[in-house]
Amino acid sequence: MLESVAGVILAAMKESNILPRLDREATWNFVDGVWESEIVPNLIEYIAIPNKSPLFDPDWAEHGHMARAVALIETWCRAQPIDGLVVEVVELEGRTPLIYMEVPGEGDDTVLLYGHLDKQPEMTGWRDDLGPWKPVRKGERLYGRGGADDGYSAFASLTAIRALHEAGMQHARCVVLIEACEESGSFDLPFYIDHLANRIGEPSLIVCLDSGCGDYERLWSTTSLRGMVVGNLRIDILEEGVHSGDASGIVPSSFRILRSLLTRLEDVATGQILPDELNVEIPEQRKQQAAAAAEVLGEAIHQKFPFVEGAGAMDGELADLVLARTWKAALSVTGVEGIPSIDSAGNVLRPFTRMKLSLRIPPTAEANAASRFVKELLEKDPPYGARVHFDGEDGGQGWNAPALADWLGDSVAAASSVFFGNPAAYMGEGGSIPFMGMLGEKFPKAQFLITGVLGPASNAHGPNEFLDIPTGKKLTCCVAQVLSDHLHRQG
Repeated sequence: MLESVAGVILAAMKESNILPRLDREATWNFVDGVWESEIVPNLIEYIAIPNKSPLFDPDWAEHGHMARAVALIETWCRAQPIDGLVVEVVELEGRTPLIYMEVPGEGDDTVLLYGHLDKQPEMTGWRDDLGPWKPVRKGERLYGRGGADDGYSAFASLTAIRALHEAGMQHARCVVLIEACEESGSFDLPFYIDHLANRIGEPSLIVCLDSGCGDYERLWSTTSLRGMVVGNLRIDILEEGVHSGDASGIVPSSFRILRSLLTRLEDVATGQILPDELNVEIPEQRKQQAAAAAEVLGEAIHQKFPFVEGAGAMDGELADLVLARTWKAALSVTGVEGIPSIDSAGNVLRPFTRMKLSLRIPPTAEANAASRFVKELLEKDPPYGARVHFDGEDGGQGWNAPALADWLGDSVAAASSVFFGNPAAYMGEGGSIPFMGMLGEKFPKAQFLITGVLGPASNAHGPNEFLDIPTGKKLTCCVAQVLSDHLHRQG
């Protein structure tokens, strides 16, 4: 069979080692136009939909919010003028839906682009003029739940592909997956990956747009993600509440018992997680990258957080704080039961205390083993013979990126310089993207570009979450350039 003209040109480019580069001004003008005329208006509609992840809305199917979000994104994607684009909503019985997209390309390789459309719950503390389901644009920021985490991903993925087509440039075959279960640990996603395995193929590049950025001045690549152990710790000491004046001093407080159990996990003075089973040796390269990130970010590493006046960060050098956020275990209490609100708190010694624990674990720690260890640690030898139960969920596996290929390192550097005007940077993230660990294991030869728009003060999962719109636009341009470079890479 005769080679296509495109194939001949591609072969000649590879032979001469000439890589086509996007024109900065033309690409920016195109991407900026699509974002302003199409993406931002659709994100405004998307933010208004309370499509909470199934962990936070068990009746999500009956409520219909997830279906509305899927329909909104599907409709926009189907309307994109991309030759050969396939858009399909796949729904396995009893599972959240998934949007599957395919765009034909040159060569034999496949690029997998990933995002999600489910959201975290409302959270308290929103400013009076904002709200989780109330989209508000203020200048270059779009406020509301889910725009940055991760509603923009489907729009940005297809717009990056369109930008290449507008420039007359090519890319490999692209598969786009937009799931609806990420904020619940992606427990439905493995079933879809298996179901669609023959259609997905074996990608040589995986692009994930669900991560963070250290600042809004450059392209950030995520090198690792912490894993997570989540569970509910309940302490029962009485069958019912009793008068505190009668019982205190004889009946131990369930809250104090819970506090004492947590000291098995955490040094209360430093926040350090104590058991060796929950700590790892940090790779030297990650230490070096943390030092470089600390040099770029400086005091912004901790100043980005909304401390109350007079408060500050935990002790440590700036590079140590980067590693503490990305490679060291840390405990948070994210919910509580059994404690009445202050206005209804009588003089009662309560019968039980129940807390939701969120334990971030190092990227290379085995999550399910860590979950089993935590359960055993907390439940053994209960003080005063109290009834102690840790209802742990399956652990969320962390992820450590494979060695960076030269072509991808060069591509990221060039894209950041052209579209952000600054050198690229690399840093681990303290959060979890369960999809990455699963894909890293399934496709060990793939390269990864893990990036995103969740920068300083964007406050994903918290109040006043926002999307920095210029960062979304620049990131879209960068993804387009990386897709082109992937096709023309050497080796």
